[in-house]
Amino acid sequence: MPRNYQNQSPTAHQRRPHLTQDETWIKAFLAKAQSGHIATTENAQPFINTSAFWYDEENHQIVFHSHIVGRVRSNIESNPKVSFEASELGKFLPSNVALEFSLQFRSVLVFGTARVVEEPEEAKRLLYGLIGKYFPQMTAGKEYREITEKELTTTSIYAIKIEAWSGKENWADRADQSAEWTPLDEKWFE
Repeated sequence: MPRNYQNQSPTAHQRRPHLTQDETWIKAFLAKAQSGHIATTENAQPFINTSAFWYDEENHQIVFHSHIVGRVRSNIESNPKVSFEASELGKFLPSNVALEFSLQFRSVLVFGTARVVEEPEEAKRLLYGLIGKYFPQMTAGKEYREITEKELTTTSIYAIKIEAWSGKENWADRADQSAEWTPLDEKWFE
C-alpha cells in the first residue's frame, strides 16, 4: 500500500536512507554543482527550467536569474512555492537483475519559497555572488564592468528561501547482483 505523504515534509520518508547526506555535504555539493533546475507551477501545470545558480550560505538561499519577462517570473509571482534540483551523473551500473540496473549520481533537492529581488543593492550583491561562483578569479571593476542600473532593469534576480533540503549520493562501483542468475562478465564493469 502506498505511503500517505500528505502533511509531511517534502524530505520525509527517504526510500533509501543510507544514501542520504548531511548538511555539510549538501553545502559542498551546491558550491561545485554547475547547473540546477527550478520547478514552478502555474494553474496546476508544472514547468522546469535549467539555470546557473549560487548557494548564498549566509542567507541560506539559492540565487539564480532570468530575463525580466517570461514564464519563470510569471509563475513565481503567481505561486512562489518552488523546488530546485542540482545533480551530477556518473557511470551506468549494469546488473544481472532487471530491477537492479542503476546509475551513479549525486543530487540535492531544495524546497522553498522564491521571490523576485527588487532592491538594487541586494540584486547586485546576489549577481556578484553568482558570477563569483563560476569566475572566482575575476573582479567587478577590474576584469569586467560593474553591473549597471540599466542592466538590472533587464533581468530578474530570484532568491529561494530554503525551507527543506535533502542530499543523496549513490556512487557505488557496481549495482546489486543476484546469486540466482549467471554473474555478469567483467567486461560489463569496465
